Amino acid sequence: MPVQTCLELALLVLVLAAAASDLATRRIPNVLLLLAWLVALPLQLAAGAPADCLLGALAGLLLFLPLYLLRGMGAGDVKLMATVGAFAGPAAALHIALLAWCAGGVMALVLVAFQRRLRAACANLRDLLRPMLLRAAGMPLAATPLPRPSVGTMPYGLAVALATVGWLWARHG
Repeated sequence: MPVQTCLELALLVLVLAAAASDLATRRIPNVLLLLAWLVALPLQLAAGAPADCLLGALAGLLLFLPLYLLRGMGAGDVKLMATVGAFAGPAAALHIALLAWCAGGVMALVLVAFQRRLRAACANLRDLLRPMLLRAAGMPLAATPLPRPSVGTMPYGLAVALATVGWLWARHG
């Protein structure tokens, strides 16, 4: 079996296992990600692309890190995207991250609407964006309000899995 096929199959197994775990427990186990790295590194070496592995992981990490810092997702989601990048490479990590953001946005809207928490979600978004908009307009910032409680958690590993499957589907028709 060609190395690229092995990389893609291992990536598919990774994201499906991560999504299942995230749906069941709202956690992506570190041991799953470690095992994935133990598969990705040798396969990328065999493919002659160790730089793709490291640059893809860095791209995945940097693309999701801001959302983690804004408390929009958990550390497991960031580590998952970095691991996906290790398998797929930097350009694919960008494509998968963009697809995951779209899938995650749709999932978030569905969850908020289903839970009837749209008003609270809009208030949270307003509180998040207001200081940035005021600063961009050159206005002095007042004391920032205490953060509101989250309107819920979302299994973002599912969004990453959907994005990865979509990317693989697009590659192979």
